[in-house]
Amino acid sequence: MFKITTEALDPRALEALLVTQEDGAVATFQGVVRIHSRGKVVSYLEYDAYAPMAEKVMAQIAQEVADRWDVRRVGVWHRTGRLEIGETSMVVVVASPHRKEAFEACRYVVDRVKAIVPIWKKEVWEDGESWVEGETLAGQRQAGASAKDAGLS
Repeated sequence: MFKITTEALDPRALEALLVTQEDGAVATFQGVVRIHSRGKVVSYLEYDAYAPMAEKVMAQIAQEVADRWDVRRVGVWHRTGRLEIGETSMVVVVASPHRKEAFEACRYVVDRVKAIVPIWKKEVWEDGESWVEGETLAGQRQAGASAKDAGLS
């Protein structure tokens, strides 16, 4: 189950959709908006995504996991829009018969989502803002928006 949404995320709800009696381990990761980043006090975050492609890439990552580990199910939910300090930005759930595979696969999914899924994060502080992580992708996002605004795409 892969979802990009503006709604609040509930890790227990995703677990309930994925976990069965066959699973002996469930690894859940919850990314939460923190107040300090890169030496600055964060006011809030804004996430943007190309949702259809993001969900497709999340499913691709789940297939990578299935090819590598004995994992039954993977779910990834990610929020977009404005998120306040303490709100959940991403939930990853991995259900597996064994804990080692669940832990390894969960970390892999988190790292791959951050590396290749078209989701962009902007940190906003009292004195400014900046798109962070995957700055090349953020630049591509801004260039794409500029091209669209100019009628070039």
